[in-house]
Amino acid sequence: MKVHFLNSDANKKRRHWVGSSVLAFTLMQLGALAATHAQASDTAPAAAKAGSTADTPFGPLKHVNAGLLSVAYAETGPANGPVVILLHGWPYDIHSYDEVAPLLAAKGYRVLMPYARGYGDTHFLSDKTVRNGQPAALASDVIDFMDALKIKQAVLGGYDWGARSADIVSALWPERVKALVSVSGYLIGNQEAGKNPLPPKAELQWWYQFYFATERGRAGYEKNTHDFAKLIWQLASPKWAFDDATFDRSAAALDNPDHVAITVFNYRWRLGLVQGEPQYDALEQKLAKAPSISVPTITMEGDANGAPHPKAEDYRQRFTGKYEYRLSNGGIGHNLPQEDPQAFAKAIIDADHL
Repeated sequence: MKVHFLNSDANKKRRHWVGSSVLAFTLMQLGALAATHAQASDTAPAAAKAGSTADTPFGPLKHVNAGLLSVAYAETGPANGPVVILLHGWPYDIHSYDEVAPLLAAKGYRVLMPYARGYGDTHFLSDKTVRNGQPAALASDVIDFMDALKIKQAVLGGYDWGARSADIVSALWPERVKALVSVSGYLIGNQEAGKNPLPPKAELQWWYQFYFATERGRAGYEKNTHDFAKLIWQLASPKWAFDDATFDRSAAALDNPDHVAITVFNYRWRLGLVQGEPQYDALEQKLAKAPSISVPTITMEGDANGAPHPKAEDYRQRFTGKYEYRLSNGGIGHNLPQEDPQAFAKAIIDADHL
């Protein structure tokens, strides 16, 4: 296993700590959320409230019917190039790859960045479809997206929810994945494992998961979606000094009418408070066995990731093919592609040649 440590003095200069205590900051923000719980927010433009998103740096969004969804996605690079699919996390969007995608396109890759279910202009084809946020459903969306575009194989890259979907696709459909780049490594879980209590400090990091388990949490997230998301960004990347324009550009994707339902379903599913749909049972049974990932893989981590994440040494054995681990230094947080795009793009290219 090769281990690379990527240092960047420039990154250090443009990041700072947000608050001196994560716990104090979290409690302060929760108090603010509670105070505004009863107030409706009408500050977002009407178009954003409808779930629309502006054109990307790569031109207007494209759309394709794929499985249960009409998927909105951005594309750049030569149409006949090897395909890279970049998957975003929660509560972020495809703008995490604004700087990554041009670097890959310049190397001849066809880069696709789809909005996940519940984000941006992606929407369900039927009003009757369950707004299901379980991991197997999200991963199945990736396969449906590839099928719709007649893509037999691609390099997958992702972080947060996107990394989890990329991990699942790589484990269950390895023939569809040429290589994998996964921030925070192996993120495949199951409901049975979720029953095991964690040490108090670790449970504290999952405060929002427990919040979403309540009706108050669902209502609070619905009323304060943007404020809530900004808090998550700050806690997960405490040294990332993003500006309002950067946040607002991505936050527009959270105004999708299904976003809250997908988010709440996902976190309640993890706690076993809701059951998934029967069509995903066979997949979940396979995932419950913590399947290994055999495709060439580079896992990455930021040295200032404030979100819950496993230790690299704890998941190394899950990757049985060619493998590297890379740590990005310089105050890099949870949204690694946007905070250190050069390192992430290089990992995609290097993974493709492992």
